[in-house]
Amino acid sequence: MARPDPNAESSDGPQSHPDPAEQTRHAAGQATGPEDDRQTAQPDESGHHPVVVAEQAKRTEDLQLRIADWITAFAGSMQFVYLHVALFTIWMLFVESKPWPTLTLAVSLEAIFLSTFVMIGQNRQADFQQAKADHDFNEQELELKTNTELTREIHRLTTELHNRLLDKPARQQT
Repeated sequence: MARPDPNAESSDGPQSHPDPAEQTRHAAGQATGPEDDRQTAQPDESGHHPVVVAEQAKRTEDLQLRIADWITAFAGSMQFVYLHVALFTIWMLFVESKPWPTLTLAVSLEAIFLSTFVMIGQNRQADFQQAKADHDFNEQELELKTNTELTREIHRLTTELHNRLLDKPARQQT
């Protein structure tokens, strides 16, 4: 099975690698420029969601995650299949005259490890999706609050303007 790819969330063309400090600030919701006065769910300079950028930075920094990503990527490829076909053919034809007991043991052990890597990948993908969902929820709540405040202010200003316009002609008549 191929490794979960947080980049798949974005179809914005080729991936670029922004400054790691910029990634950290953006992923943490800190201002990254004069126009950023609050955390936003807008893609960063590379076109990726802030949670995607944070996940990339986390995977880049951790050797174990890089190894797990490499193993799951290789195990989910056709090269993996071709290698196994070649190894099993050589084993059955040239190494042992009765290869089935040993080959069965080797394949069973490999299946145990590969299924573990698949579960690790699924757990990491679920964690990533939850972080992205939490980030998006917080952003939507912030947007809702901002929109509610703007709507109330527009209502207040409209009411004030309406009262001034209606009161002005009434004063001129008396």
